[in-house]
Amino acid sequence: MAKKTKAHKSAEAALGAASAAAKDAKKLSKTLPKKDARKLRGLVDEAKDAASPSKKKLVNKPRKVEKAAVEATARLTKTAGKLKAKAAEKTAAKKAAEKKAAEKASTKKSASKKPSEKAARQSAPAAADTTSSAPKPDAATTSTVASTPTTAGKPETPATTAKPASTAKPASARKPAPARKPAPARKPAASAPASGLDGLTVAALRDRARTEGRTGYSRLTKAQLIALLSS
Repeated sequence: MAKKTKAHKSAEAALGAASAAAKDAKKLSKTLPKKDARKLRGLVDEAKDAASPSKKKLVNKPRKVEKAAVEATARLTKTAGKLKAKAAEKTAAKKAAEKKAAEKASTKKSASKKPSEKAARQSAPAAADTTSSAPKPDAATTSTVASTPTTAGKPETPATTAKPASTAKPASARKPAPARKPAPARKPAASAPASGLDGLTVAALRDRARTEGRTGYSRLTKAQLIALLSS
């Protein structure tokens, strides 16, 4: 077996480098877009052809074989580096766009959430105000209604007085009718229960109205209940 020359050994090293570069570029082409992958595969085929010359050519023209392998490897490595960097830039830009879109969506969501929380905080006091202010009209109406029975009940107080008896003072016998009226004499009996009802509480007055079969007493005031039970 003939001894290998220095040029032969150098050519074999170049062929090995071209073959390794072709393998790496083939793996890279699987991760690239179709157009870039097609371009890279053409250079991979050139590097493979340069890395597999005939034995006769390798022995007779090792310098030429080495030069072809080195040039094919350089072209392939340069193109593969560019395409790889381009793909990395696209991936980084895509990730940045996705991140920006996610941040925009989150800020939009938080911005839309803040007005709803603010509206909820504002509606809570408003609801509390409506609930607190709801009984006030009842109190006002009850106060107005309470003032009416007192005026309506005023005729009872004159009934308790003995003024009708004083009408019997005239000496003329032609006017006995005012002294004989039974109604003024019986009205003090109605005032007696009213004076007794004044000492009862509202709950006791409502219980008494319920036992007597009265209706519509649940919202009446004390004065109204007394007027109802006295009637």
